[in-house]
Amino acid sequence: MDELEEYLLKAPTAKGWKRVGVSSHHGINVFLSALRTKKSSGIGELLDLLPIIDWCSDLKMDVIQLLPLNNSRHDPSPYNPISSCAINFIYLSLHDLPYLDQFLPLKMRIKEMASLNDSQRVAYAEVAVQKLNWLGTYIQQVGSLITETSEFKNFVKENLWLESYALFKTLKIQMGNNPAPEWPEKLQRPSKSELQDLCVEHQTQMTFYFIMQFLCFKQLKYVKEYANSKGIFLKGDIPILVSRDSADVWEHPNFFSMDLVAGAPPDAYQPDGQCWGFPIYDWNAIEKDQFKWWKQRLHYATYFYDLYRIDHTVGFFRIWTIPMNRPCREGSFLPSDNRIWEFQGTHLLDMMISSSNGMLPIAEDLGTVPTCVPSVLLQLGLCGTKVIRWEWKEPQDQTKTLHYLPYEEYPRISLTCVSTHDTETLKGWWIECPKEAKAFASFKKWEFHPKLNHSHHVEILWDSHHTPSLFHINLLQEYLALFPELVWPSPEEERINVPGTFNSNNWTYRYRPTVEEIVSHPGLKEIMKKILFSPSPHI
Repeated sequence: MDELEEYLLKAPTAKGWKRVGVSSHHGINVFLSALRTKKSSGIGELLDLLPIIDWCSDLKMDVIQLLPLNNSRHDPSPYNPISSCAINFIYLSLHDLPYLDQFLPLKMRIKEMASLNDSQRVAYAEVAVQKLNWLGTYIQQVGSLITETSEFKNFVKENLWLESYALFKTLKIQMGNNPAPEWPEKLQRPSKSELQDLCVEHQTQMTFYFIMQFLCFKQLKYVKEYANSKGIFLKGDIPILVSRDSADVWEHPNFFSMDLVAGAPPDAYQPDGQCWGFPIYDWNAIEKDQFKWWKQRLHYATYFYDLYRIDHTVGFFRIWTIPMNRPCREGSFLPSDNRIWEFQGTHLLDMMISSSNGMLPIAEDLGTVPTCVPSVLLQLGLCGTKVIRWEWKEPQDQTKTLHYLPYEEYPRISLTCVSTHDTETLKGWWIECPKEAKAFASFKKWEFHPKLNHSHHVEILWDSHHTPSLFHINLLQEYLALFPELVWPSPEEERINVPGTFNSNNWTYRYRPTVEEIVSHPGLKEIMKKILFSPSPHI
């Protein structure tokens, strides 16, 4: 046992480290909705992950990271959840639902939905409508068979968040899908007796949502069990905030400051800052309730994940808050006293670790990071995130030349990656940020070319898997981009999201190849094995 292992096995995160092991871990980051197989219904589905798991196992990768799977509304962004726990029904693999063989017309309708796989981008709204209509018919036919099972009854009994979520969804439809703050007062803030009456009145419709969440639970839990049987850990993602129009805010309005919205301050990449629109937590109110709400959502995640990404970790120390309907620049950090940040961040992260039941958290500590954050993460045994393109030393001379951090200076308690779902891919970055790309080429002692060539692309990916970091995880499309036939013609089309913007391309990205084409591509598998295991970057 080396010194680091001994340290981590005594840290607050020790249970998580015992679970995954203090050793080098390698994996891919998958945007589930971007997948498609011959059995998909217009969007990536939970069981589409099974061949990806087999493929990763063959490559001897041991982590698959998923972006959040939370239920959202018409917005395809999973970081705008209407529930902190509910899984989006849109990810259900319809073809594998129970009792389906008894209803052949329903099976035929699934095949008709396969045409939705053909579009370059996911037709999110259309897929949601068609799958919801199909599930409505399906549950009418088989719902009573499901609700009679002890497994279903135990699921409903054990997950207390279900009732408020199902009632919220039911009332949303009754109210014409208008936001909860626009509902009649008696529905916005019902008393306990009124809630009981509403549950009795809407029991049938609420049961529909119970069943959908039960089906999501069973499929995602099976995916995790299958992954573990193949030596793969599943890494989830816990969005830090929830939608203003969510079941959580409706049920616990005292946990949120509704006159403020969250965002990010102006920086070099977003000179106007970002306004996300999410309400701010009232941490005092949440703590008075013994953090039961946070513990509930973390407990539910333990059914599905071995590790999880703490979204916007610095937001637990302090968060950029903007008065309603004001420009982002008029925001400020909360708490305003920076002497409180270290205590608050340590306290909240410690609460999350102790509530994670053996899941290992990994911090997404990007953006404008308070100076106290690295030491707190080290103290708690939490890996931070190193995005290679951003790991430079601040320019000290008047030339403002960027000097990239030598890989050997990366701490072992970290995760290395080359991009995130909120950035350009490597090829896009090279084109769109030439100043940084030139500095990186200089760092690598390469001659700079305006477009990232194949050998340099391979070498950067090799680098990302051979830093001292304990975790090495990249977006799947970064590897696909090594073969032109596996990506869309323009690097811009490979980007998942542009943060702080609202456009039709955000979160509708789809991988160009099908899952079947990805896992059977011999060149891709060969070069990925070399990236992972070759002793030299010159492949």
